[in-house]
Amino acid sequence: MNSKLWDKAVAFHGHECPGLAIGVRACEASMEKMGIGFSHDEEIVCVTENDACGVDAVQAILSCTIGKGNLIYRGTGKQAFSFFNRRTGEKLRVCLKPKRKQNMDRARWQEYLLNAPLDEIFFFSEPKYDPPEKARIFQTIICEICGEGASEPKMHLQDGKKVCVDCFEDYTRGW
Repeated sequence: MNSKLWDKAVAFHGHECPGLAIGVRACEASMEKMGIGFSHDEEIVCVTENDACGVDAVQAILSCTIGKGNLIYRGTGKQAFSFFNRRTGEKLRVCLKPKRKQNMDRARWQEYLLNAPLDEIFFFSEPKYDPPEKARIFQTIICEICGEGASEPKMHLQDGKKVCVDCFEDYTRGW
């Protein structure tokens, strides 16, 4: 485990925890297997399948962020991260293996995650999808109900009016 990466992630996240350790080690795996590092723009993309502590490690270590458009949330609930290198076309999915923490308290589980061989902690595969397109800047549309602006792809047409997600009255019939 790279202690500098751990310290950087802990400083960003605010405390040590096993979830953060998972993210740090996933970043280490992607750096080792793909040769990637800090993402200055959108050259490295991470699609995270969870919204847990490990995602903070991805932000701190690789600089994949929602604001830059190179951190995408795909909520499967799995401790899995797919990394894409736009320059080389390489892609790697890193997924935590089922817990092997029999008889380990939280501190020992964290220590195991930080020090065990990467191949013992994670499954590695290729993502089944291509990287998402680069972030785009959209026109702001004013909601005709509340008067607030939202990006064009988030707006809906309802009763002939342009309305935001908050004002839109969804219509479903039990599907």
